[in-house]
Amino acid sequence: MSPYILFVMLSSLGLGTTLTFTSSHWLLAWMGLEINTLAIIPLMTNKHHPRAVEAATKYFLTQAAAAAILLFASIYNAWYSGQWFIQDMSSPVSTLMTLAIAIKLGIAPMHFWLPEVMQGISISTGLILVTWQKLAPLALLMQISHNIKPELLIILGLMSTIIGGWGGLNQTQIRKIMAYSSIAHLGWIISILHFMPALAMINLFIYLIMTITMFMTFNLLNSPTINTLAMNWSKSPILAATSALALLSLGGLPPLTGFMPKWLIIQELTNQELAPTATLLALSALLSLFFYLRLSYSLSLTIMPNTHPQTLNWNMKTTTPLPLSLMMMMTLTMLPITPTIISLF
Repeated sequence: MSPYILFVMLSSLGLGTTLTFTSSHWLLAWMGLEINTLAIIPLMTNKHHPRAVEAATKYFLTQAAAAAILLFASIYNAWYSGQWFIQDMSSPVSTLMTLAIAIKLGIAPMHFWLPEVMQGISISTGLILVTWQKLAPLALLMQISHNIKPELLIILGLMSTIIGGWGGLNQTQIRKIMAYSSIAHLGWIISILHFMPALAMINLFIYLIMTITMFMTFNLLNSPTINTLAMNWSKSPILAATSALALLSLGGLPPLTGFMPKWLIIQELTNQELAPTATLLALSALLSLFFYLRLSYSLSLTIMPNTHPQTLNWNMKTTTPLPLSLMMMMTLTMLPITPTIISLF
């Protein structure tokens, strides 16, 4: 892809997200979401092969359906209440609007498109899909969260954490595993959204840091499957060891950074007298932890060529980029500064 076209596409992504962030009008927010959708499709088909075309088609059809539902709900809300402001929503439309945003985010049970789309695109485009593309719909969901029944958000959150953990158990493709990881983390975010939006923001911030770290690592290691991860210990032991710890942080193990948002969400749900919900969320985290442990085992506890006879790829860059080093440090060591992070949000 030409650098000029790449610059236009990335600028369009930034424009669409910014437009949705700054708009208080449903039509402008819808336009921002559509700009985001149309800007990422050329990036998906940059490497032109049948899987990429299939992924782009699935993504476009799913997002178009969600956009149609969102536009219909906003028009109905304008007809019902006489205004287009996002935060002043009538209750009959809130469920339909939540459904449309859940489809755009890939929240269970509307998650079926996300793993298939992730498998057909490159790791760098997948990083944009599970990080940047989540920001605008989540911003809309946060603005209307006070009009949504908390029972609906809790049900969607529990289904996402359970399905995100269960779906990743038998996967061998890294991109599909990260797609189910995204579904599970979104479940944690929307479970607490109605009760404490600031805590949802903290969870989103930590999720972005950990996910960007892992995608940058997998892109550097050039490992599309679990089996190929085992080849990297002999080439870069330090990167393999820190990446294994980063995966455990993504699973929420103390004393790593990923433990902080899960601990705070369980504490807040317990304070809201939702101890059964907090218990189910904690148990569902064990499912996700299992496939994170699988990745960690293949990455740091197996030595080639004893267990995984694969063709060695010696084209890996041996120098770790500075952005990856900084993100890895944040992924592993931010738990002690939890009070500072809470004060920022």
